[in-house]
Amino acid sequence: MASLKNQIIISMPHMQDPYFRRAVVFICEHNKDGALGFIVNKPFETLELQDLFSDFFPDDDDILKLVPDVYFGGPVLVERGIVLHSADYKIENTIAIGNDFSLTSNKTIIKEIAEKKGPKHSKLMLGHAGWAQYQLEAEIENGDWLLEHTNIDFIFNTEEKFMWDTATKSFGIDISEFSGFGGSA
Repeated sequence: MASLKNQIIISMPHMQDPYFRRAVVFICEHNKDGALGFIVNKPFETLELQDLFSDFFPDDDDILKLVPDVYFGGPVLVERGIVLHSADYKIENTIAIGNDFSLTSNKTIIKEIAEKKGPKHSKLMLGHAGWAQYQLEAEIENGDWLLEHTNIDFIFNTEEKFMWDTATKSFGIDISEFSGFGGSA
């Protein structure tokens, strides 16, 4: 399978895991060793975010004041934050993900976003999704995920509550007619 880097995967209706139900995941890395991505359509609700921050970052509650929205990027290392952003911004430790997207984990980006000096588009992610070698490929073959190309506009400008529906409708099908069970024929 060719690399899925810079694409999205869209969960199928039978996936009822609370982390991945109706999830849209932007794939940042996909190679022979596995895959890494961020769920881009699940913003934290204010109360659950405050609870998480008080557990993991007791002295950093001002981050919530600096960045208006924080997203659940996935169940792996949820205590670690990273910013998925447009490639128009680069500082020390910024990692380019193709021509349009970048990742930055340096705290400077948070302050610069608040001061309107950061990237044009960004999402602060807590945690990420990860797959071991061949795990994502097996899940795709099992019918757990749809694959789709994406762009800056979809990732950063589509309202999160509409992302899953918008992504599934891009295939020209009514996903609600699909069975709630995965498998193979």
